[in-house]
Amino acid sequence: MIIQKEYKFYAAHRNEELDDKCSNLHGHRYGLRCFFEVKRSGALSTLFGDFDAKIEPYLKDQYDHGMLIHTGDSLYATLQDHMQRTGENFKLKVLDGPTSVENLAHKMFTEITEMGFRLQQLEVRETDTSVVTYTRDDWDEHNRDMAAQQAAAN
Repeated sequence: MIIQKEYKFYAAHRNEELDDKCSNLHGHRYGLRCFFEVKRSGALSTLFGDFDAKIEPYLKDQYDHGMLIHTGDSLYATLQDHMQRTGENFKLKVLDGPTSVENLAHKMFTEITEMGFRLQQLEVRETDTSVVTYTRDDWDEHNRDMAAQQAAAN
């Protein structure tokens, strides 16, 4: 059985690898649509509130009104230096790759899975007209590719 839940958060980002408007710092109201695989036992499977109790505070703490940033982005070092010098603290959600919606989908699929939920699919909406659909098969393939790259590097 599939239970579907939706969440929203606001975040800034830029994709420093692009040579267009997205290389500039800007923000989005991101939307998530989670498709959870659940097993029914008795009259119900999982309470909607069970998802909300973990995911909503996590999004608020880690993502909402923060900045998605890639460790390889030159702006990351600048922000780290600024925070160290001034004591000012920015909410930075650090990604291992560019802050594309595809990479964000992988990161969020991983994080939600690590919360103990089984996702079948995750949709990440960056704008009203732009959505990435990321499936468990995509996640499995991405993780296999990453493991192979790490093994080849060693």
